[in-house]
Amino acid sequence: MTVHAHIADAIKVPDLVRLGPNLYVARFETMKVYSTLVAVERLLADGRIQPGATLMDSSSGIYAYALALACHKFGLKCHIVGSKTVDKTLMLQLRILGATIEQVEPQATLKMDQSLRVARIRELLDADPSVHWMQQYHDDIHYDGYEPVAQLLLDSIGGAALSVIGGVGSGCSTGGLARALRARDPAVELIGVQPFGSMTFGCQHIEDPGIIIAGIGSSIPFRNVRHGLYDEIHWVSFDYGLSGSIALLREHAVFAGLSTGCCYLVAQREAALRPERNIVFLAADTGHRYVDGVFAQHEQALALADLQPTRIDSLDRLVLPWSAMAWRRADFDDAAPAPQVLPLPALAAVS
Repeated sequence: MTVHAHIADAIKVPDLVRLGPNLYVARFETMKVYSTLVAVERLLADGRIQPGATLMDSSSGIYAYALALACHKFGLKCHIVGSKTVDKTLMLQLRILGATIEQVEPQATLKMDQSLRVARIRELLDADPSVHWMQQYHDDIHYDGYEPVAQLLLDSIGGAALSVIGGVGSGCSTGGLARALRARDPAVELIGVQPFGSMTFGCQHIEDPGIIIAGIGSSIPFRNVRHGLYDEIHWVSFDYGLSGSIALLREHAVFAGLSTGCCYLVAQREAALRPERNIVFLAADTGHRYVDGVFAQHEQALALADLQPTRIDSLDRLVLPWSAMAWRRADFDDAAPAPQVLPLPALAAVS
């Protein structure tokens, strides 16, 4: 058994669980700890930050906890500009860890929430330029921390071709993992999951009537998202994501967050349709902060066997509650109506 020098080193490693013949989940307690620890360590080593410096960023939850843990480990100060999705449990942990946190006022849309948080960060930087803005959305140093996760997957899952499914968010977790895996096998497939209302892959014109699925979408440009890494994109509604989270707990006893429910919805279908491939999906966090918003509504969950995506070949055909599109590692111009990709082949229904 390994004895760790800090709790962050212990909780950063995911648990890899086999859920079916070709279906696996990489379950993190909090996924962004890996990349944040590596980023902070390299910033210190390169002299970009000094011992005792204050690190700051915007977060809806997972990254805030990861940054607070990294600052605690390396003896740095931490300041978070958070959304109202940062719940009481996390808020108390952050404060006891020594982080300072301020929350912006609740906003009607993801765009307003993220824009307000970034504007506040710029105000703080103007007031104190010595503070280092981590820029999880824009600094590609956050890509570097996922190489050990890639090695874990390669060491643990062998044989068949591999597909990885995860929320896009800032782009670093799925992008960093795919980059590391493809250094060894360029054929590794990456399937990204997005919420409706996210501009990252051109869905800002469709708002989810449920709630914002925090953390996996964006209403402002994220430079760390490298569209050309993704083979396919799925857009999933809150109701379908909730159903995925409930099914994952009910069927496999895995208690994970809302974005994980979205990924499980996609992954279990991919595993059934493509038995020749190993399917791994990422569970970014536990389900604790979703108890009231998701798990308390378990009686409203839909049976996953009854849910099918609408297959589309252009972004102007996006439709709730679940759309899927072959991206084929295309680049994306935010001003363009659709990326240049080929039409999707027809897929058989899942029995």
